[in-house]
Amino acid sequence: MKDKNKIKKDIEVIESSKNKNGTDYNDALVDVGEAVGIVAAQSIGEPGTQMTLRTFHYAGVVELAVPLGLPALMEIVDARREPKYPMMIIHLKKAHVKDINVANDVVEKLKEKNLIDVCDIHEDKENKVIKVKAKDGVEFGNEAVESVLNSVKRGKKGIKKDDAGYFIVKTSSEKAYNDRITKLQQKKIGGVKGLKKVYVSEYRKEYVIVTSGVNLRGILESKINEIDKFRIETNDIFQICDCLGIEAARNTIVDGMKKVMIEQKIDVDYRHLMLVADTMTFTGEISGIGRAGIVSEKPSVLARASYEETEKHLLNAAIRKDIDPINGVAESIIIGQEIPLGTGIVDVTYSLKPDKTKK
Repeated sequence: MKDKNKIKKDIEVIESSKNKNGTDYNDALVDVGEAVGIVAAQSIGEPGTQMTLRTFHYAGVVELAVPLGLPALMEIVDARREPKYPMMIIHLKKAHVKDINVANDVVEKLKEKNLIDVCDIHEDKENKVIKVKAKDGVEFGNEAVESVLNSVKRGKKGIKKDDAGYFIVKTSSEKAYNDRITKLQQKKIGGVKGLKKVYVSEYRKEYVIVTSGVNLRGILESKINEIDKFRIETNDIFQICDCLGIEAARNTIVDGMKKVMIEQKIDVDYRHLMLVADTMTFTGEISGIGRAGIVSEKPSVLARASYEETEKHLLNAAIRKDIDPINGVAESIIIGQEIPLGTGIVDVTYSLKPDKTKK
């Protein structure tokens, strides 16, 4: 019943906000032929020239620097496959958001640990022998180390152990020795791959996990129950697209640009940002706004040549014998014909029919 009353009140508010003729909605519509792309570009680009070039260091840690202002906006619209500072903000479930101990436990579970991080590895290159032993106090222990060594060994014989507690890995040649050393040092023994630096930080009055590095799929597939998997933030748009789909990536682009604008105290209509995000994602894939992205996908040769690398586009078009229909804005301006905007988008045809009543 409460929901129905709330809906009724919302409708009353909307109705009361309309003027007497009820034209508020119609006034908000875009007229046919209006240059919405130009308006959006101007609305974002003009205040963008006044943005700062600052970098924010998260929780005072250099590795978790986050670009702000113009660099952050360029990183989004250019659709860079790997952000300069890839990071995630991982929220805990509501029952644990105030518990620092739980947050620290989650950090230890998430932090990627290789064999070299938790073991003492002694190299005997002369005898082509490698000795491995878990460090004192490591929770994994020698049993986990033994299972890892058995998984990378060759042959059916098990890994032997000496009197000092070191596991002995023998190799037959110098090449095999070097390969085995490299594999052992890089062998993952715990945590989530790619998350080398993980920290606890206070964010919006609750403890969150901040990571330097992104592995969204690894977090979503992990069995850490304390993590709220519905509240994971990351600046890697491509990983969001791979894991959650193009719509989620589109929303991230819009929210990312809006966040930059708010931080810089710049007021840009949300619909301009939505138009940019739609243009970047409407094909089902993420395309940056530049010569390697949206511009390169334009069907018009003259439109592509008008942006950058003019000679390259004209030469390739001549070799392929491309035909330019010249029905866009940029190419119409180049050759001096009427552009398909405003009144130029409308064609009026009048058919004169003979009057049969006259003799």
